[in-house]
Amino acid sequence: MIFKVLYQESPTEVPVRERTKSLYVEADSDRDARKKLAARKLNIEYIHPLDEAQLAYEKRSEDFKVEEL
Repeated sequence: MIFKVLYQESPTEVPVRERTKSLYVEADSDRDARKKLAARKLNIEYIHPLDEAQLAYEKRSEDFKVEEL
């Protein structure tokens, strides 16, 4: 399953919407996605599982790339 992860780059700063970034991860669950991203020291705000329609929409973006973890 593909998950969209919304995060802040700095784990020590207060989250600010304008600095929120996203990435895409293939994982079995949101817990598995968190484990895979743990080494990156990100301030993860939200992990959203993408269904078929949402995934098709996200793939239209030129920024869509599933992270290799």
